[in-house]
Amino acid sequence: MKSIEQLRRDAKALRKAYEAGDRDALRRVDAHVQRNAPDLKHADFLHVIARENAFESWPRLVWAAETVGLDRAARQQRLKIAIYHGQNWVVDRLLTETPDLAADQFGLQCALFDRAAVEAALADDPLLALRDFGPRRPILHLAFSKRLQADPGLADDMLAIAEALVAEAADVNDGYPVHPGSDHKLSALYGAIGHADNMVLGRWLLERGADPNDGESLYHATELGHHDGLKMLLEHGADPKGTNALLRAMDFDDVAAVRMLLAAGADADEFNDAEVGGERPWVIPALHQAARRMSSDEMIEVLLEAGADPAREYQGATAYGYARVFGNPALARAIEARGAASPLSDDEALLAAAADGRNTEGRFIDPDRLPEAYRDIVRVILHLPGKLDHVKRLVAMGVEYDRPDAEGLTPVQVAGWEGLPEVLAYFLSQKPD
Repeated sequence: MKSIEQLRRDAKALRKAYEAGDRDALRRVDAHVQRNAPDLKHADFLHVIARENAFESWPRLVWAAETVGLDRAARQQRLKIAIYHGQNWVVDRLLTETPDLAADQFGLQCALFDRAAVEAALADDPLLALRDFGPRRPILHLAFSKRLQADPGLADDMLAIAEALVAEAADVNDGYPVHPGSDHKLSALYGAIGHADNMVLGRWLLERGADPNDGESLYHATELGHHDGLKMLLEHGADPKGTNALLRAMDFDDVAAVRMLLAAGADADEFNDAEVGGERPWVIPALHQAARRMSSDEMIEVLLEAGADPAREYQGATAYGYARVFGNPALARAIEARGAASPLSDDEALLAAAADGRNTEGRFIDPDRLPEAYRDIVRVILHLPGKLDHVKRLVAMGVEYDRPDAEGLTPVQVAGWEGLPEVLAYFLSQKPD
């Protein structure tokens, strides 16, 4: 790792590039600093350098350099990241090369499920259970660790550590801010179930009073590819209302999960687009969601039978219009069968023709006239299987191919992020910004 002086020079170079308007410098600063450009100080650029080197802040980086040396400190930071993200081969490699890397690092010892080290440290200083180690306290390091994926045999040690921490007043409902300064917190329960897919610790937390209505766990339990976490949360009183969990389950066409949520009181016609942690959720009403996610016939029938309104409008578009424009014929037929089909506008009819694969050559659309619901259609459908030809027809008729979404992401960026080389190549051929 570079020396402190080299890192200081990197911060000065970053500031110079930022003030010159360099796009890469702007991106780097925006990723780590929540402040307007005129207010940025040298300390802000030092902070960016620290964050890019996996340290919480510049003072933390300097402290690490002065106490354990930057090379060892950098390896410890890499170990923390690997445990958090489930890169267990990296964890094994680091510990093989430096077996004592977690020595005197209580948060790391908790995350590694090192029972002997944790119990010895608590015997010497019980208050360790309540101290911050980086952005999280020990029970959160335990909960957000993905180490159990590599070695399920560590479950007993993990639970023994959890018991030891709670015995010293650690809180099963502890959480940490989703980003510095935020009032929205990510709970230990979310860490175990939604982040680490750790059903053993998730159940232990629930049985000891963890709140299943923490604003995160139920939603993310729908993403796991199984229903263990969802079932567990519902059994302990999780309320689906206001969580958007049903809409998230629809992203995976998970009919079983949707049925479970409806049975637990979810409203098929409810969606909550209030900001969470400073970000607006990517949600729309259920039938509109069914249209854009190409939901199956079974999913559509479940929603309609549960009371989803086929006549509902969203941002100037009906569910039927959405079904035709996004190209979900199953939903369109189901709405027609209920006598709720709405007339299509001229623009909707043209967009529907593109969705149906009909020839639209020589016909054009003014994107500024489109309802807001349709403005991001290229961004919304590009990741779906078999939609590239549909995207090409939309672009040929004038629909925007480089329009940023609410998070500032453009289609070409999303195609790259999703790992879609053919789609990415197409957008690059359009010469996006």
